[in-house]
Amino acid sequence: MLIPFLDLNKINLRFEKEFLQATKCIIRNGFFVLGEQVHTFESDLAEYIGCQHVIGVANGLDALTLIFRGYKELGLLQEGDEVIVPANTYIASILAITENGLRPRLIDPNPDTFNLDLIEENISEKTKAILHVHLYGLATWNDKLYKSLQQKGILIIEDCAQSVGCLHQGIQSGNLGDAAGFSFYPGKNLGALGDGGAISTNNSDLANIVRALGNYGSHKKYHNQFKGINSRLDEIQAAFLKIKLKKLDEDNNQRRYLASIYDQELTDLPIIKPLYNRFHVYHLYVIRTKLRDDLQSYLLKRGIQTLIHYPIPPHKQKAFKSIRKLSFPITENIHQEVLSLPISPVLSKEDIKNVCAEIKTFFTSKMS
Repeated sequence: MLIPFLDLNKINLRFEKEFLQATKCIIRNGFFVLGEQVHTFESDLAEYIGCQHVIGVANGLDALTLIFRGYKELGLLQEGDEVIVPANTYIASILAITENGLRPRLIDPNPDTFNLDLIEENISEKTKAILHVHLYGLATWNDKLYKSLQQKGILIIEDCAQSVGCLHQGIQSGNLGDAAGFSFYPGKNLGALGDGGAISTNNSDLANIVRALGNYGSHKKYHNQFKGINSRLDEIQAAFLKIKLKKLDEDNNQRRYLASIYDQELTDLPIIKPLYNRFHVYHLYVIRTKLRDDLQSYLLKRGIQTLIHYPIPPHKQKAFKSIRKLSFPITENIHQEVLSLPISPVLSKEDIKNVCAEIKTFFTSKMS
């Protein structure tokens, strides 16, 4: 592969020496679950986000699931309550809702940002929460509307699986709403060497409950206050993430730089580029074209790997047969046209220009 979509080996080998040293320390200390590394990483990430509490969990899905479960335990949500969620999100966002007996209400996104762009008319009497997904690394936020909804008791929860490090008006994603879930899947901008996730919030009651829920429902060993689950961030993953967090802003800046090259080079072509935002962290650089499948095949033959995020919208998945007949035209159109181009902190300007050159060649051949 000339230009892989994501070279995780190259990304993580930059930290090899520090990773090995951290691993040795953990082995010698003999403390592998909920030790000092987890506590330190939680503190470091809370400081980075600017929030009061961060709770490490096993993965991003658990982060969102535990947030909703925590609000149920607090009496702020109950089974059957409606949660608004973008129709074009990754299925994990919706699974976290349905796992808690809540009812997802899918809304088509803004086609320019791929994110929710709610108006007052989208909110019904049944709406008790909104799951705002910062898809692809862009944090969009309707400050006036969301503040008004919060005053009415509607919870605003962020899905920050793809947006760690992204700012909105000087505030980090993960500190905009009532609570947020993060994913540290290896391919994320802040990726572990395995699975991992976290919850951020300024609500101490919620923080205490989700911390217990992710540890068998227990604050004190063998004393179980809730019917919890086992969802804990591993000590070794926390150590790796703590190391990588120090380089996150630098890596995100490199992503922005590479995205700017795409923006400059991919002009006068029948494609739609991502909406420019200087705080976008470009977890993914997603273009839209009606020739998506042909372009992807062409690039692969020339050693350039691309991916589709996502090929099938959630409401068309077999897992959600009950809503398969619903129509979300913007979402369905997006899923037929989106193509994610290679972007990562270990790619170079020359790599991106090579991708752009091949894209130009493809469209030139189609238009001639």
